[in-house]
Amino acid sequence: QVQLVESGGGLVQAGGSLRLSCQASGRTFSSCAVGWFRQAPGKEREFVAAINRNGTKTYYLDRVKGRFTLSRDNAKNMAYLQMDSLKPEDTAVYYCAAEPKPKNELPRGGYAYWGRGTQVTVSS
Repeated sequence: QVQLVESGGGLVQAGGSLRLSCQASGRTFSSCAVGWFRQAPGKEREFVAAINRNGTKTYYLDRVKGRFTLSRDNAKNMAYLQMDSLKPEDTAVYYCAAEPKPKNELPRGGYAYWGRGTQVTVSS
């Protein structure tokens, strides 16, 4: 089992930055690909970014590409989402999730573990 806890959310002005952290527990974290998702009020949860097991491959939602950077440190059981040039439309609850992978691939939607989210609010 993998337990995930997000942190680092907060209030920031448009154009500012935040770094979200996902703290994982469990010996299988390094065997999981990681994804970040977000859900804004009144909207469906959407995919934001993903990273493979060892952090050598990433994939981003087009709307955040070039502004967000996903990374991980398996020695610390951590994943991070660096968010720069934030926009009001980035306001949402952000979630990290983990997908067990037998090989070093990007996740494909089979997320077995989810955190409970951290709030990000971007003011205009």
